[in-house]
Amino acid sequence: MNDPRRPFRETAVVFDLDGTLVDSEPNYFQATLGTLGRYGVTGFTWEDNESYVGISTAETIGLWKRRFGITAPAGELLDDLNSRYLDIARTQTRVFPQMRLFVERLHAAGVPMIVASGSSPEAIEAILTGTRLIEQLPRYVSADEVARGKPEPDVFLEAARRLGVVPARCVVLEDAAPGARAAHAAGMRCIAVPYVAAQSDDPAFTAADLLFKGGQEEFTARAACEWLERSAPSS
Repeated sequence: MNDPRRPFRETAVVFDLDGTLVDSEPNYFQATLGTLGRYGVTGFTWEDNESYVGISTAETIGLWKRRFGITAPAGELLDDLNSRYLDIARTQTRVFPQMRLFVERLHAAGVPMIVASGSSPEAIEAILTGTRLIEQLPRYVSADEVARGKPEPDVFLEAARRLGVVPARCVVLEDAAPGARAAHAAGMRCIAVPYVAAQSDDPAFTAADLLFKGGQEEFTARAACEWLERSAPSS
């Protein structure tokens, strides 16, 4: 039985950021339109944007260059996108209410937590600071700091290393299929909260340890906490 004083026992929680903790995809879309427009790309739609959900910013830039024939250096595009995004992210990012409540409950219970995101370190810090999530989630790791982005497990393995726990003790919260694949590749359990409803039948989601098929509209802090208590590993 669980110790009531330590309901989640040895569990550590790793949060994806964009689309999981915060609804930042509209911010990325707005910034993307500005950056692509600068290089003569028009007609980029919200549906186009959804195809890049869960992919690191650096990898997205590479895909844009090939898809749209942009000849400017990748670093130049990345700097332009990050600059536009940071201006928006600092003041316009919305935290999903049930996710904030979940973070608060885990923090109160003393659960080790960290953010592991495909965004740049500057973007992660800007969002966590602007939303005040940094008060409960001061630790984070960016895919820019590891060799490979999602769906490879590198960023999650680095998150576990920074928390000082073995991967098997970690539960990842993810909104995108590449992230769910990365969690499993890292040997971690996964709570999937799909950002794009049409992708909820993706095998990466259906193989998740806990799936909120309806996304953020279905997710509740209470349901997630109850599942963590039931499934917490023994010491």
